[in-house]
Amino acid sequence: MALTEKQEALVKESWEILKQNVPEYSIRLFLRIMEVAPQAKNMFSFLRDSDEIPQNNPKLQAHAMKVFKLTCESVVQLRECGAIAIAGSAMKHLGSVHLRIGVTGRDFDVVRDALLKTIEEAVGEKWSEEMEGAWGEGYDQLAAAILAEMKDDAALTAN
Repeated sequence: MALTEKQEALVKESWEILKQNVPEYSIRLFLRIMEVAPQAKNMFSFLRDSDEIPQNNPKLQAHAMKVFKLTCESVVQLRECGAIAIAGSAMKHLGSVHLRIGVTGRDFDVVRDALLKTIEEAVGEKWSEEMEGAWGEGYDQLAAAILAEMKDDAALTAN
């Protein structure tokens, strides 16, 4: 399901604000995830055996930016494309990697909550229930697409 015209406008308006400081917001997203779910640190090989403060880790910084931009840009393009617009091979890769590291549906919920909180903080007074709903819907569609690929990959692996 695509976003409505109003949802698309809200997402694009907030994305313009977020784009002004992607490095900062992407790290905030990951720090929130690890605050709520400290065990998430073990999903990342570059953090697993490190005592380093996560936001100082250059590999986390790079990964966080890539994930944040992919997530936001997927939601921004949702209405225009009518569905999550990530090339088939890239989506298969996302499914395979998430399956391999043990990501669950609950993990996607943690990321959803952290993403919404990060966006709310970034846009300040522009935040509204409608904006939250738009971003939530978009993220839910991305998560569902990745979970579907994980399920497909698990079925192939089992055979």
